[in-house]
Amino acid sequence: MSRLLRCAIVLIAVSMALPTARAAEPVDLLLVLAADVSRSIDAKKFELQRDGYAAAVANPRVLDAIRSGRNGRIAVLFAEWSGLDNQKVVIDWMLIDGLKAAQEFGTRLLESTRSFADRTSISGGIDFSVAQFARAPFTSERRTIDVSGDGTNNAGRDVGAARDDALALGITINGLVILSEAPLPWNPEHTNPPGGLANYYRNNVVGGPGAFVLQAKDFNSFGEAIIKKLIAEIADARPAR
Repeated sequence: MSRLLRCAIVLIAVSMALPTARAAEPVDLLLVLAADVSRSIDAKKFELQRDGYAAAVANPRVLDAIRSGRNGRIAVLFAEWSGLDNQKVVIDWMLIDGLKAAQEFGTRLLESTRSFADRTSISGGIDFSVAQFARAPFTSERRTIDVSGDGTNNAGRDVGAARDDALALGITINGLVILSEAPLPWNPEHTNPPGGLANYYRNNVVGGPGAFVLQAKDFNSFGEAIIKKLIAEIADARPAR
């Protein structure tokens, strides 16, 4: 048997052994929900935050917005972040195309343990979220990071630089700030910076076409705020009228 023929046989065998590549499934939006679980988030706040996300994804108004898209589905990844090296995927990329999938997302979220309780690296959370888009088994023209938090960046690199790097890749970042009822005794400006936390997010965190910041006056109003935010983000995926 000639060397050329042997090489051809090997190449054919290797190609047959490889899994058939599948085209990425199109969705109307790739959305990373990036939640702050730093040490300013106590147990009660953490529970309210998780409950809010779980309920919001399955909310009828949110599902209506999803169904109104070109493809009638979005893909969501839920990540938690805290200090510089503390980021974790809690729920990997998941297709949301109706109530059943939304309820499964909520159940998995509520059953997951808390990831961290460290400092607040919004920049680390953004960088980690950006990296997740390359892993997505879905494809979309729109990629959005939904950052929620209750304080300023106090660990890792400059948050504005992280934002700008994400925007350069065509990724939009929106913000949901949770206003604290009382300043932290050890660092009052962390959760209540000069000009307010919402203004801090506008100047340092969010960006991209149509980017916005919503605020919840406290963790108890977080659920309704995240519903409004999801609807606003998904609405841009609707076909032009």
